[in-house]
Amino acid sequence: MLLGMLLIWLTSTIGLLIVTKTVSGIKAHSTADLILAALILGIINAFIRPLLWVLTWPLTVLSFGLFALLINAFMIQLTALFVPGFEVKDFASALLAALIMMLLAIIGFIFVEWLLFDGIFWFSHSAMRM
Repeated sequence: MLLGMLLIWLTSTIGLLIVTKTVSGIKAHSTADLILAALILGIINAFIRPLLWVLTWPLTVLSFGLFALLINAFMIQLTALFVPGFEVKDFASALLAALIMMLLAIIGFIFVEWLLFDGIFWFSHSAMRM
């Protein structure tokens, strides 16, 4: 469990590093600030995001999950409030960062599936038919 948490923290740190290099409105003053921002983002995502998911579930369903990007952007902005060396210029930058982090998570999921299970097996309705 501890190894899994460290792996998630490492991937979040790498994701934030990629975001700070690609999105001009997001900056980390030092590597320590970047690592701290990943830690705080993980804590916020563990405790505050589930509450927001429950409260905004109808909007997420009606928007076909796109409202989840707004929640993730808000989590990134909230992280910037707690970490002085991590700056988010505006909500548009946070939204772009959330989109990039989502794409990185999807790529990471595909890579882990391919690496560990020697292939990617998507759910298929035809497999359920008899």
